[in-house]
Amino acid sequence: MDITDILSARDIKSALSSCQADDSFNYKSFFSTVGLSSKTPDQIKIVFGILDQDKSGFIEEEELQLFLKNFSSSARVLTSAETKAFLAAGDTDGDGKIGVEEFQSLVKA
Repeated sequence: MDITDILSARDIKSALSSCQADDSFNYKSFFSTVGLSSKTPDQIKIVFGILDQDKSGFIEEEELQLFLKNFSSSARVLTSAETKAFLAAGDTDGDGKIGVEEFQSLVKA
């Protein structure tokens, strides 16, 4: 399954254009602009599966750094500060990674 099966290409382009500069990524506004925050839990779970590139059941820091590239191969990587802030916001149990339930809560926050 492709991410554009859930999210529109237009919304993806708009969301990516809002965070082109380093340290401009804000997960809340990104999720809203890309339309993910209005999706069902099952749809969010599918997107989580796409973001979980190694299929470990978690999104680790390395995968978060490449988060935007899941939406477009030409997108930038997140800065170290953005990645750490994103991980801190989503990792509610303190295990250093984001599980599917944590991701769903983060999207809906």
